[in-house]
Order: sequence, then C-alpha cells, then structure tokens
Amino acid sequence: MTAPQLTDRTALVLVDLQKGILARDTVHPTDGILRQGVRLAEAFRARGLPVVLIKVAFHPDGGDLPPADVDRRTFPETAPPPEFSQLPAELTGGPGTEHDVVVAKRHWGAFTGTELDLQLRRRGIDTIVLGGISTSIGVESTARSAWELSYGLLFVEDATTDLDADSHAHSFGKIFPRIGHVTTTDEVLAALKG
Repeated sequence: MTAPQLTDRTALVLVDLQKGILARDTVHPTDGILRQGVRLAEAFRARGLPVVLIKVAFHPDGGDLPPADVDRRTFPETAPPPEFSQLPAELTGGPGTEHDVVVAKRHWGAFTGTELDLQLRRRGIDTIVLGGISTSIGVESTARSAWELSYGLLFVEDATTDLDADSHAHSFGKIFPRIGHVTTTDEVLAALKG
C-alpha cells in the first residue's frame, strides 16, 4: 500500500452505500463498510473537501433500467421501491452534510449518464478517494471511467466490498494497483490530518 497524498483538490466518492444494497450478503459485513464510509465522510467534511454519495435509482416506470438481454442479469427487472435507493441516516446526518453532492446513476459506473464529472471539475477536483459496494461492479466501473478522464485514484480497501470474494480480490490485486493506489481508512484519515 502507498501512503495517500491528499490535497485540496481531492474528493471522497462513495458508491452505492444505500439501504437496498447494504442489505445484501457481501464478502465483508456491510455495517463495517458503512462505518468506514461514515468515518471518511466526516473527515472530508471537517476538512471542507467534497463528499459525493452515489446511489443507483430508477424511474418508477422502469423505463431507464439497463437492457435485459444478457446471460446474467445484475439489475432488477422492474424498478425497486424508493426505499431501495435511500441513503442511511448515519451517512447523511450531521454537520456539513448539506454540502454533499448526491448523484443518482442508472448503470454500473457513476460517470455514465450522470453529472458526476461536471460536479467534480467545477469544484476543481483532480483526485478521487473511492469506496463502496460492489468492488468489481460499481466501484471498478466508476474507477475505470475516472482513470480514463485523468483523475488520480485512491482505493480504500476496508471501505469497499463485493458480493463475491474472488471478484473483490481480483479488483484489488490486479486492476486497482494499475490505475491508482490502494490504501486504508486509517491512512486516509492520517493524510487528511497531516
């Protein structure tokens, strides 16, 4: 792991830490992943750095669901109920949350079809600290787009999990070190204090 280098041009982006996904069976318990996400968000807010909360949500009629013609479907066949996309109170309550940016996505990656790039660039962001669920789908898809858009990337391993252990290990062992730096919550928090 590499000690993170954080500047005032760094934002925290947390992917899909929402009620419907936190309820899933994951490799690492989601209450711990959420707890690390909250720690990171509180530290970024205290430093006056942007916190971006990504959630997957669909129109009630399901018209914006991704195409269904695949061998193994990862999205629901119909739009989930609104509570599926709700962000937990632990993440959205407290000081500084009124400045958080919330982005709704309709695909795996948070850049496709959203205003994420615009929101980051208008704030002068060039580096993203990334965590969330799931490692090999939402987080990795977002990371690949961010890397292609020339953002610097730091992946917080203990604030990220997957539905599949092999997929999680592959992303952190093979993909993320090639497009950014792997780090931990404690290392990020120390860098923010320094």
